[in-house]
Amino acid sequence: MGALRVGVLAYPGCFASEVYGVPDLLAMATHVAAAQGALQPGYETSVVSPRRRVVASGGSVLDVSAVRPVDVLIVPGFELPPALDLDEALAGLGPEIAAIRSQADSGTAVVSICVGAYLVAEAGLLDGREATTSWLYADRFARRYTEVRLRPEALVVTDRGVTTTAAFSAMYDFALQLIREHDGPRVARGTARVALVDDARSTQAPYVDAALIPAVGRDFSLNVKRRLDQNLAARYDLPALAREFHVSTRTMLRRFGHETGGTPLAYLHTARVRRARHLLETTDRTLAAVAAEVGYRDPGAFSGIFVRHTGQRPREYRAKFRR
Repeated sequence: MGALRVGVLAYPGCFASEVYGVPDLLAMATHVAAAQGALQPGYETSVVSPRRRVVASGGSVLDVSAVRPVDVLIVPGFELPPALDLDEALAGLGPEIAAIRSQADSGTAVVSICVGAYLVAEAGLLDGREATTSWLYADRFARRYTEVRLRPEALVVTDRGVTTTAAFSAMYDFALQLIREHDGPRVARGTARVALVDDARSTQAPYVDAALIPAVGRDFSLNVKRRLDQNLAARYDLPALAREFHVSTRTMLRRFGHETGGTPLAYLHTARVRRARHLLETTDRTLAAVAAEVGYRDPGAFSGIFVRHTGQRPREYRAKFRR
């Protein structure tokens, strides 16, 4: 059995760091495995493209070779500013999308990094599959690709030979998973320590900042959210909230749900946890005081809700993210 062939698909505007990030970590893994006496062949990595010349985001010119058969094809993410015409950008990447589809048809395992998931989805590989992407663009992705079962809290999702990852540094979570499968947990653990990469992450939930997520064309729900944000500690009263907006409770739930996919109460919990995260990061207040400030009289109930939203207990979160 030869080395595992890993190809990274470069294309105009892709992030150069995401092109080289996984190959660099695999190179480290090869040295770690050799130091541990491994006899198994390592990795054969290449940067491939259907184009002869590729300029990455930031103006970096990438050295590429022609697309060829590989065992794993990695699709990096790209710069996605608010003003970008996504339809036009993806239409200009037809050769890359065709290459992704062709590789998948030949049995290659396809992996996307961050918003590289858009290219994989355009190739039709995510329909009916579970997937993830950057939390910042998850809502936009879900609205565009309704046939994809999106898991926006996940770091790495693999479904029937197609793997998607969360933003940027999640490429290392994937790489460590690949190393673990190819070389075993001992090599993966050693590689993580050499590279100072966290090998125990399981969710991107602790990093989500809902205030940064774009919200367009949802005036009703935005106003409701603003009202809830201004009264985090107040007792949740759906009838009173509906009266403030001159609608029935049924209409409140229907309109808010249509625009957001959730309920005002679910949003309130999210907003309270967001505020609690800030307090845990920046103050010395006790957990009970933090819970009370964001509307939870029972610290135990607060802890349970915090865990559901972030995957970590408040005390663990503070230890990790304290500024």
